[in-house]
Order: sequence, then C-alpha cells, then structure tokens
Amino acid sequence: MLIELRQWTLADTEVLTTLCNAVDRRYLSDRMPDPYTETDAKTWLTMVAENDSVTGVFRAIVVDGLVVGSISVEQKSDVYRIDGEIGYMLLSDYWNQGIMTKVVQQMCAIAFRSLPLKRITANPFQPNLASIQVLRKNGFVHEGTLRNAVVKHGEIFDLCVFGLVKL
Repeated sequence: MLIELRQWTLADTEVLTTLCNAVDRRYLSDRMPDPYTETDAKTWLTMVAENDSVTGVFRAIVVDGLVVGSISVEQKSDVYRIDGEIGYMLLSDYWNQGIMTKVVQQMCAIAFRSLPLKRITANPFQPNLASIQVLRKNGFVHEGTLRNAVVKHGEIFDLCVFGLVKL
C-alpha cells in the first residue's frame, strides 16, 4: 500500500465533491456543507490555493493512487497564531489500516516546517477513540477535556484537547 500526501488543485473539484459526500461525518465539524456541491469544492480549493503554506497546510490523502481523505493544519490568529489546529477525514473503507497514523506524522512535520508554529492542537470528540489513538501514537498529549462542549446531530459530546509541541 502506497500512502502519499499531495497538494490539492482546482482539478480535484470532482474528487473532493465525491469524497466529502461519502465520508462518515459522525465526528466532523458542521462547517462542511451537507450535501457538498461542486461549488463548495471550488470555493474551498480556491481558498487552499491562496493559503497553502501561508496560513495553513492542506493535503489530499492518496492511497495507491486514489484520494481517500483530507488532512490540514490551519494556523490560528491573533495571540493564538503560534498554534495550528489539525483536522482530518478518511473514507471508512480505509479505517484501521494505520493510514491516518502515518499521515498525521507526515503532516505535523510539514506544518512545523512550513508555518511559524510552536504547537499543533487537535480537538476530537470524546467518543472518537480511533482519532484519539492516532493522536497519542503521534506524540500528542491529552491536555484537558471540555465537558458538554459540542453538539452533533442532537447529541452533546465532550471535546478533548490534545497538543503536540514543537521541540
């Protein structure tokens, strides 16, 4: 299995649209439109083209030549600008194969090289044990839990705060 991270391009409009409509959204932010249209994809890909390696790092997760996920680290602003927030998604057919553990490691290295960050923060919902395990395997430390902090499909979840500090 060949796992790669590659930059998104405007040519990825159709593949991004398909990915975003197929991914399990159970623990994803609601800021991603549902359904996800080609217009949504073009808007996001344009933002990525303007901001990649400026205020964030955005990559397609490619396995054996197929785009199967997305990962990003977005730099925060104001007094929080030395921190970046990591987020990722992967098609469920590719879960439990070690893919996300590898790409999180690669992405953190890229983000620390490309952006003026001192830390990267991750905020998984408490029931998302697979994501929490990926973070722990990559050296992220559980820094706290915000109780009853998020709502998704009418369910209220605790939000975990994990951090990785640049050495």
